[in-house]
Parts: sequence; C-alpha cells; structure tokens
Amino acid sequence: MKKITDTPIFFERNKVFRVYKGGKLFHSFFGDPAVDSNYPEEWIASGVRALNRDSHDPKEGISKIRGTDIYLDDLFKSDKQDMLGGRNDMGILVKVLDSAVRLPVQVHPDRQFSVKNFNSTYGKAESWIVLDTRPGAKLYFGFKEGTTKEDLQKASKNSATDKTAMEDQIIGYSVKKGDVFFIPAKAVHAIGYGCLILEIQEPTDFTIQPEAWCGDYRLNDYEMYMGLDKDTAMSCFDMGIAGKNAIKLAIVDPVVSKTGSVKTETLIDERYTDCFRVNRYTLKADAMTLHNTPAIYVVTDGNGQIECKGFAQSLNKGDYFLLPYSLDGKSTISSEDVIEFVECFKGTGK
Repeated sequence: MKKITDTPIFFERNKVFRVYKGGKLFHSFFGDPAVDSNYPEEWIASGVRALNRDSHDPKEGISKIRGTDIYLDDLFKSDKQDMLGGRNDMGILVKVLDSAVRLPVQVHPDRQFSVKNFNSTYGKAESWIVLDTRPGAKLYFGFKEGTTKEDLQKASKNSATDKTAMEDQIIGYSVKKGDVFFIPAKAVHAIGYGCLILEIQEPTDFTIQPEAWCGDYRLNDYEMYMGLDKDTAMSCFDMGIAGKNAIKLAIVDPVVSKTGSVKTETLIDERYTDCFRVNRYTLKADAMTLHNTPAIYVVTDGNGQIECKGFAQSLNKGDYFLLPYSLDGKSTISSEDVIEFVECFKGTGK
C-alpha cells in the first residue's frame, strides 16, 4: 500500500487572512475570481502557523494535503524520516501574495533577535520574485539618507494622523514582472501597491511594523510590535541600511546556466544567505530529474507533467507541490512545450 510520502505531495488551497487587501492578481496565476479581499496570501506547502492575534484556528496557515484531512505539520511528525531526512522542519515558508495597498513600513528579526525575543531559532530573511504587477507597482527598501532612529520614532508616532509619515522615511522603487529581490533581516522595507510576489523566507510570521495604518485599517499594538515593548521592537531596525545605494543589497543578479534544453537560474544562494536556496528552471520540450529534497516547487508559467514511480500529474501555472526527502532523484518534470518552475529548499544554516 502506497504512503503519502511515496509520491509528490499536492495540497488544498490555503489562503490566509491578513489586515491588508489584495488578491485580485491571483486571477492570472491561480485562476481565482479577479477581486481583492482580506485573503491576499496563499501559503504554499506550509507547516507554519499564521500569527493572527484574533484567530482561534490552531491550523491557520498550515497546509492540508489534497483529498485528506491530514495537515502538513502532523505529517512531518508521523513520517519525519521520509519527509525531512535528518532535519527537524522544512526550514522555509513559501507564499504567493498580492497587494492592493502599500503594506506598512516594516522590519523582520534576524535569528539573534528572534532567540532573545521570540524564543525561536529562526528570524525572517526573505526573497521576492515579482510574478506580475498592476500599473504603478512599487516596492520600498532602505531608509532615506540621514534618517536617524529619532526620525523613525517620530514618524511612527506621527503616522497616527499622517499616513505618509513613515513612507517619507524610506525609498520607493518601480518594479516589473521578473524582478528578484533579497530582503535581509533587520532591513526596513514595504511591499507597495500592485505587486504579485512569490515570497520565499525563513519559516516564521514575525513582523514589526510601527506604522499606525495599513490602508484604511488601524493596526493595534500587537500588530505593530508583536507583543514587545516599543523600544525593543524599534531596535530591530538596522538604521545603516540607507541611501540610494542600499538597494544594491536587495537586487538579485541571477546566475544563469544552460544544459541542453534546461535553463537554470540560481537566484538565492550563499551570495545572499545560508537560510534558504531558490532556483528557477525553464524546460523546453524535454524532461529533468528533481533533486535537493525536501523541496517545494511552484509552477510560474507554462505546462507539463510530474512523474514518480508510476504516479503522474499534469502541471499548470499556479500549481505547487512538496517533494519529500525520500524521493530525491526519483521524480521527473517534463513538458512537450515550455514549463517554468521555481525550486525552494533550506540552506546550509542551522
């Protein structure tokens, strides 16, 4: 009798509540209705719980295996060796999100800050792949030159009555489909209006966002400071990530190689972090074997098929799956035309 871990694992859809609105661009990616709502994030093959303060669902954010009542975090416990090998978890959280408003100016902790303040060995370094945009789409990264901690504290206070007070302290950039960014922990940033993003990050939901408003929603203290006192929370910002050259820390320069009909783009590697790895593949009328398990795969364009030990499943844009540790080198993606997909897995860091 086959076990779940004997084949690639597919999941039920997993939209997560957020205080910001978005999701209209899910229409072109997942085929959803073209409307914005407070469910603007799809958490992909997720074993991480969303930290929504008023949620009473202990499984919010955690993916359910397609056609079953089994949640991924429980499968990690019951089939740990087949799923993870010698690891304790996947070491990553993958999302697709779409923003209809500018998200609050924010920062994520590094691992040292998380150990001290959140009792977690993971921080929240993250990377963004821009999948699509609305007209006028923007991202924000880095403080404006000369911004001080006092300026930041003042802007945070003033944001209650001035919705541009925090935005005035940071630098905005126009973005387009295909852009890739790495956002190191402790760097100030904000996802702006109109961005459909594939986000790969450390497996936490830790966000410090000391801005009073998210669009027309008034953030409470927990949503701003994650239960920390204000001074501790504000100390998470690296004020040195500033000026017009700061964006160089964030822009990812893919390393491209080609073997036959397979183009490989190494997006996130040791140049940026030891927390996780991200590769993008474009396969034309051929097949390739998948390694690097356990890993999460997201089809970003085209169509094809995945096969493994008698199992076969068609793949289209917006599909995603997890490949357990036990299936390293045993699964093949093929396409009679063209398929583009992103591979995400844990890095070398502990």
